[in-house]
Amino acid sequence: MAFVTFLIPCFVIGTDIAFSCQNTDDFVGASSPGDIVIGGLFAVHSEMLRPEEYPIKPVIQNCAGFEIQIFLQTLAMIHAIETINNSTLLSGVTLGYEIYDTCAEVTKAMASALRFLSKFNSSEDVVEFRCNYSDYIPRIKAVVGASYSEVSMAVSRLLALQLIPQVSPASSAEILSDKIRFPSFFRTIPSDFHQTRAMAHLICESGWNWIGVIATDDDNGRFALESFGVQAMANNVCIAFKEMLPAYLSDNTFHTKVDRAIEKIVKETRVNVIVVFMRQFHVLKLFKKAIERNVNKIWIASDNWAAAVKISTIPNIRQLGTIVGFGFKSGDISTFQDFLTKLNEKPTDNNKFLHEYIMLLSVCAHLEYHDFQMCIANQSQDDLLQNVENNHRIWRDDFLNTNIEPGFIRNTILAVYAIAHAIKGQCKDRNCKDPSAFTPWELLEELKKVTVIDDGKEIKFDPNGDMSTSYDLLLWKEIDGHVEITTMAEYDPEKGDFIFEDEEKKKEFLDLKKVQSTCSQHCRPGQMKKVTESPHTCCYECVHCPENHYSNQTDMDYCYRCNNKTYWAPINSTTCYRKTIHFLAWTDWFAIFLLLLSAFGVVLILLISVIFTKNLNTPVVKASGGLTVCYIILFSHFLIFLSTIFFIDEPTEFKCKTRQALFGISFALCISCILIKSLKILLAFSFDPKLQNFLKCVYKPVPTVVTCTGIQVIICTFWLIFRTPFVKQNFSIPRAIILECNEGSIVAFGIMLGYIAALAFICFIFAFKGRKLPENYNEAKFITFGMLIYFIAWIVFIPVYATTFGKYLPAVEIIVVLISNYGILCCTFLPKCYIIIYKQETNTKSAFLKMIYTYSSKSAGSVAVSQISLDSKSSSSRATVSDSCKSEKNSVNGNCHFQVPGQRLIKGKVLPKNTARTMARKRLSSI
Repeated sequence: MAFVTFLIPCFVIGTDIAFSCQNTDDFVGASSPGDIVIGGLFAVHSEMLRPEEYPIKPVIQNCAGFEIQIFLQTLAMIHAIETINNSTLLSGVTLGYEIYDTCAEVTKAMASALRFLSKFNSSEDVVEFRCNYSDYIPRIKAVVGASYSEVSMAVSRLLALQLIPQVSPASSAEILSDKIRFPSFFRTIPSDFHQTRAMAHLICESGWNWIGVIATDDDNGRFALESFGVQAMANNVCIAFKEMLPAYLSDNTFHTKVDRAIEKIVKETRVNVIVVFMRQFHVLKLFKKAIERNVNKIWIASDNWAAAVKISTIPNIRQLGTIVGFGFKSGDISTFQDFLTKLNEKPTDNNKFLHEYIMLLSVCAHLEYHDFQMCIANQSQDDLLQNVENNHRIWRDDFLNTNIEPGFIRNTILAVYAIAHAIKGQCKDRNCKDPSAFTPWELLEELKKVTVIDDGKEIKFDPNGDMSTSYDLLLWKEIDGHVEITTMAEYDPEKGDFIFEDEEKKKEFLDLKKVQSTCSQHCRPGQMKKVTESPHTCCYECVHCPENHYSNQTDMDYCYRCNNKTYWAPINSTTCYRKTIHFLAWTDWFAIFLLLLSAFGVVLILLISVIFTKNLNTPVVKASGGLTVCYIILFSHFLIFLSTIFFIDEPTEFKCKTRQALFGISFALCISCILIKSLKILLAFSFDPKLQNFLKCVYKPVPTVVTCTGIQVIICTFWLIFRTPFVKQNFSIPRAIILECNEGSIVAFGIMLGYIAALAFICFIFAFKGRKLPENYNEAKFITFGMLIYFIAWIVFIPVYATTFGKYLPAVEIIVVLISNYGILCCTFLPKCYIIIYKQETNTKSAFLKMIYTYSSKSAGSVAVSQISLDSKSSSSRATVSDSCKSEKNSVNGNCHFQVPGQRLIKGKVLPKNTARTMARKRLSSI
């Protein structure tokens, strides 16, 4: 048993010479007669020998390198035909076959195709030239094969001349799906489109993006590489290098290019995954070199060699690393295995492939495995014939079974059955014993509609002539000291998913991720790829996401931008964070402090109200304008303190509209009342007739207060209607949203404040003129101080408010409101409260009369002296007042005459003694 196992792979890579072609019958590898003949094209040998003579003559050369796996496919075709002939599928119609060896060479395959096209029953294999082949009956009705896409492309173009159906079990090139160029081509496998997509999916799932590709320099390799390149790009996989090896082993540059490919693999240390699109004998040469160089990688096998037993038994194959690949879906081939056990009983007269296999088995059977390959390589045709004569026939029952590639066997049998079902459709109403009963092009149309049952599933050709069967994802793993090819998963081409039989298989798949094959390290979440000078997008640097950007996956090409209005992110962030909403909350310590100040102001107002109410009939209260005016002023102060509440907590539309209007109207009302008091004081104590006349015209308390306050009401009303304040989100702070009130119109806000300032300025002027009042009657002086505090506070407010931002911006306005409100309140009422409480002796009628009398006497004298001073100042020289009023006073009618030098005599009126007392009473009553 061990001997047989060692012997198996050696037949695959041998270079024994096949028997020469002497005539057209020798050209056929295996044949059997039948009512309907099916042709077969298989690369039983790996190469066709090159002629050594010169000049080269057009002679079909012998082939070398017996391929036991392809030989098994020819046996599968024979087995399928014999099984059909022994069944009732074709109702007595027998199938025959003619199988030819293409030797993996297009030239020889074309020679075989020419024989297929020759006219039926033509003794000389003549191919007739016609313009219309509709009724032409060729030698065969359909063809199974070829083994390689390059050969199938050439043969299919030739067979398309007569529309002879061609069904391949192995040619997977994507271009063969083109029904315009290959109208008669079918296959029982998916196209390379699905295989390359599966490979790219595997690579992407395993986290690899930096790989190498090695392919044969033929149509199959080039088309596979092109298809894989497209799929790799779609999955963000970069190809670090591509190496193309000659299609034929006889090429003089073959070994040089293999060495160069190995050097490239060794040099690219970051490339740990190699995709290989090559024929089996190419892979053998490549792997032997790779083992010599101790190359250890992950190798991804194409369907051509993924299940090749002859490669899996190479000595030291385990040193190469891990091999995974995509093989065609296998099925139940037990009947074929039974067929192989009886193969030694079959005659070899009409099967040269079987005959050659028996000869090779007999000649090399005595050698150990490591010498077996040399045996096949060095055997000449003469030595082979001589050894066969001197050795008995040797047979090993399990030899062929060990080398079976189930996917190819199943697909070959499936191709034969598809043709048989099409023939059955054509033979329903015809006598198919007659080879001319139908033509190949009619069979072609029937083949398009065929449905074959395989493992209980209905399979049919799609419009491209392909059968969309699934792939097996194969894993080569060591079991009991030798490498076995196991199925790890099933790949569904339609869904593009891997299907695992159990968790153990899935774990094997996930273990592939442990191997890194990337040009650059994976970028972590919070980073993004920055492309370097390399032309490959897979080569990059990992840089942190900038502020307000994030990435939440690995290897992201760019960072997502956060919504800057509501979210933020720090540098190197994996997510966006919602911005904190800031406003001057009730719980803020500063807000609490301001609220306490406002509350203290309200308490102070209440205390003043109580004091004034209890002392309603005292001169101080009466002099303050009476209880009504005081209450109005105090109420306006209360509203001003109350307005500060609307500056705190989360802004709303109501708060934004209310706070400025309430403050503006209340302050205007307050200043208006104080203005009336200032006018009243000036009116009471002014001795200037012109000023008194003006003040009497202006002094209209109720209309003045209503007008002044009404103007502010109108300003605020227009403001609220046309440019109303609203809630605004301020995004100037990167990590926070400031909820604030937008005043709607800065102009309207300025007009409102400017109007209050204008009233305050007028009030200040009037109060300043009345600042020299009786010592204890000093309200005008304190009103002046209050207005000064107001001006200073709001002048400071403007630049501070303009340069402040954040949640404490409302606090700035609250502070200014409190300062100005406290200043006016305290200056207006606290001096009076002080007199009421601590100087009660001065808060009597007699005390006030005495104070006013004294003030009036001084004021009257000052008026007279002032008049004299004004007249004397009109003289150009310093006037000396004559004291004749003292020595030569003429007291007639109470007049005193003043003589100024250079001027006429001026008469001055001397006040009677009771005049001051009378004026005091009038001032008191006016107050």
